[in-house]
Amino acid sequence: MSEAIFQFNQVNRLVLQNITFTLREEDRLIIFGPSGAGKSTLLHLFNRMDDPDQGEVLFHNKPIEQYDIPQLRRSVGLVLQQPHLFPDTVLDNLKFGPSLFDDWEEARAERLMDYVNLPIDYLNKSVDELSGGEKQRVSLARTLANKPDVLLLDEPTSALDDRNIEAIEEDLIRLIEHNHLTVAMVTHSMDQAKRIGTKGLYIEEGQVIEYGDINQLLENPNTEQLKQFLHKS
Repeated sequence: MSEAIFQFNQVNRLVLQNITFTLREEDRLIIFGPSGAGKSTLLHLFNRMDDPDQGEVLFHNKPIEQYDIPQLRRSVGLVLQQPHLFPDTVLDNLKFGPSLFDDWEEARAERLMDYVNLPIDYLNKSVDELSGGEKQRVSLARTLANKPDVLLLDEPTSALDDRNIEAIEEDLIRLIEHNHLTVAMVTHSMDQAKRIGTKGLYIEEGQVIEYGDINQLLENPNTEQLKQFLHKS
């Protein structure tokens, strides 16, 4: 069995109640459920943008609060629904995180641009000149610049049009596979969940209702709650 990267043990936070599950190496976990179920709150517990009121979160079998927060967030990178870029050039955004740790080499910029299918000459562009899809690609590249082991994705394509969604999904899958990343992703699209995920965690009213293989959850749900949710989706 692959290594446990994250373990949540009886975690409570705001709406979340007794959340218990394990995220293993190279899992692609899809977190889904109705609005207000606690999906984003759960995702933020992975890199201490939020902390539990009760219970424990282990990262590589060690309590997460024992990690230095900047180092933790370097290893556990977050891409948000709306890209929050610095008002500088694309290059300035890419090098910001690694430069904090004196770990930037110029050659990495070209590799990152290639990863997210953006032209090299965009490096010197102001982020204000970019389209929504291009900004999200830069946001993804900026997170990857820190060489994370775990990638957190909070509905990263929900603000994009269909053409950009398809292109960024293709980039994501290629990047995840190439870099052997472990992923936890919130999405409202069950089609996207099938395309990207390997595991699924369905939560409702802050509780884990079903957890397991994503295709099994979506095609053969065990609970009435998940059946009703899929029927409405």
